[in-house]
Amino acid sequence: MTSPSNPTARSLAPIVCFSALAVVLAAQPAQAHGLAHGGIAAGFLHPLLGTDHLLLLIGVGAAASYISGQLLLWALAGAIGGGVFGAMGGGLPAAEVIAALAISAVAVLVLRSHRSGKAPALGFCGALIATAVAVHAMLHGKEAPGDLTAASWWLGAFAGSLVVSGGTYLVLRRLPAHWTAKLALVLALFGGFLVLGPIGLLVR
Repeated sequence: MTSPSNPTARSLAPIVCFSALAVVLAAQPAQAHGLAHGGIAAGFLHPLLGTDHLLLLIGVGAAASYISGQLLLWALAGAIGGGVFGAMGGGLPAAEVIAALAISAVAVLVLRSHRSGKAPALGFCGALIATAVAVHAMLHGKEAPGDLTAASWWLGAFAGSLVVSGGTYLVLRRLPAHWTAKLALVLALFGGFLVLGPIGLLVR
């Protein structure tokens, strides 16, 4: 029997993961948006270079692990729709604010499920996830290169997103559910914090 004073590797894993997440986020800009260049490697890194995109990908993985793995398919649908919309020149007013709010919305979905003991209807969860991802994918679409590297860039961006969301999903499924709820609380707070940056720019 393990003594309380000697925590197991399993109990320490979430603390290590959260600490690593905090270090990574501290080293990144809140938003890393701008015209993208390069091929598959640049595409792979692009979703990971902005804190807002990275947090959403983690949130999607957390929601999928807590509610249903099917949410990853809803996220894929949102990514395709939003990416195409952005690449065609589509946009939304205050898109940066909406993108930050999307992070908190996904996190609150997990927190609500944890508090009530049951998940909302899968259709509602899927629609929220797809919409949140679509907003971020739209920003990617507006930034994507328009030259011959576009296809490889998109492939890399998809792979990078899949690694983060899918990895988060697989890791959290092996941990107690309350760790997912704690992560969701952190994401909700970070999302709210990120909203302040774009709002400050809008009111100048």
